[in-house]
Amino acid sequence: MNYGYNSNYEDKQILFKEGYGSCTSKHGVIAGLATELGIPLVKYIGVYKFTEEICKGTGKIVEKYQIPYIPMVHCFLVYNNYRFDLTEGNKNGKESNIESFIQTMQVDPYISRKKEYNLFRKILKQKIMPTDEMKGIKELDLLKARSEAIDLLHDKVDFGT
Repeated sequence: MNYGYNSNYEDKQILFKEGYGSCTSKHGVIAGLATELGIPLVKYIGVYKFTEEICKGTGKIVEKYQIPYIPMVHCFLVYNNYRFDLTEGNKNGKESNIESFIQTMQVDPYISRKKEYNLFRKILKQKIMPTDEMKGIKELDLLKARSEAIDLLHDKVDFGT
């Protein structure tokens, strides 16, 4: 199924209605179905270091805000301690797969965007801001950089594959 950002992530059927989806909608549907069927496959979110190596154009944002990387959220599925991502290989704007996370946590298959953002902010405050590499950096600058990085990814999505 093609990669794309859906219009309404609160709609559990949006993946089928629009015929494409992001990690959020693709993994939500699969994890939700697995839950209904009693299969021990779960959805996780993770915060990772978004850099130029992952997406061309990120370096300009990092340079603009004088930060080492942009904290971003991605989700994936876990089954018996094996992690897999249904969006790997999709034309999602990323040059490489995300292999390393600052922190991960299991979430409800249909976690709301608001709840996901609140978890991100908690990780930002507790795990990222206190690190030496973020010393002297304002949280607001990281949030602005994150917003620009999301726009960058949106601009790079190729709905053809």
